[in-house]
Amino acid sequence: MPTFYILHSSSLNRYYIGSTRGEVTDRLYKHLNLHKGYTSAANDWIVVYTEHFDDYSSAQNREFQVKRLKSKIMIDRLVKLNPHLV
Repeated sequence: MPTFYILHSSSLNRYYIGSTRGEVTDRLYKHLNLHKGYTSAANDWIVVYTEHFDDYSSAQNREFQVKRLKSKIMIDRLVKLNPHLV
């Protein structure tokens, strides 16, 4: 199921925003074990927010919408007001 997701790292106190065609748990595993990008800086990422969509393009659109916020405060509010559904 296509999903928009937000990860959080306590050690970095940062969020990662992404989308996936598959399961979020599979994608989290890749971030924690097989990734060499942004998320490789920490190994304590957890899923803090998800939204499921009927198609991947909708999940990507939501990802880009949230990334355009460019505000940690707004992302904090989104996460706190709407807990994840993993």
